[in-house]
Amino acid sequence: MNGKYMDPVIDISGLSVTFDTRQGPVKALQDLSLRIGQGQVFGFLGPNGAGKTTAIHVLLGFTEAAAGTARIFGIDTREPFARERIGYLAENPDTYTFLTGRELLYMAGHLFRMPRTKLIERIRIVLEQTNIPHIADRHIATYSRGQRQRICLAQALLNDPDLLILDEPTGGLDPVGRMEIRRVISGLRAAGKTVFFSSHELGEVELVCDHIAILSNGRLVAEGAADKLVPPGENLERYFLRMVSPL
Repeated sequence: MNGKYMDPVIDISGLSVTFDTRQGPVKALQDLSLRIGQGQVFGFLGPNGAGKTTAIHVLLGFTEAAAGTARIFGIDTREPFARERIGYLAENPDTYTFLTGRELLYMAGHLFRMPRTKLIERIRIVLEQTNIPHIADRHIATYSRGQRQRICLAQALLNDPDLLILDEPTGGLDPVGRMEIRRVISGLRAAGKTVFFSSHELGEVELVCDHIAILSNGRLVAEGAADKLVPPGENLERYFLRMVSPL
């Protein structure tokens, strides 16, 4: 493994999550272990219901694990300060549509207690990163789906996070929107940031990821470097389907 990936940004060990339902307990994650290094773009793949979002929610402290540990920058994710260096974009981000994009970013910056001068500069930077300075002063209610995705991504980038966690960041976007998200991810990699994103858009993963993990029914079924995971003569789509299909 490349030396810059030696110290894990995300370190998950033996992670299991069980949800109680009317039909009985459901094992959402079973003995998941992952180590993700600095500067990696890590693709977390799996069909719907595989447990991807559950794993992300454990990392963010939203969901309690039944067993195992999850650490970010060496800090247990149950500790609030473990999330100080994280940016997060949810699968279906919802926000205050009565605000303008710039007002949303100002509000987020105040929550981070950012000094005014720094906040103004960070807003300028993230609007340019996400290619939406031209709509920053329009109400979010007038934004297209792709534009809403990008203003929420700008919000996730506002605190200049060392780790960006994205849950299905390109879902439902048109080709231009997907290209913009890829451009942002590539820029973060170049800056030495770590990006962890879940997806079932296999083409997007092939284009931007250094490392890939595949989850099925709460279990890790494959993991490896993006350029080595898929056997010769097989594409990612065929390999993915083989890994997640029942025997």
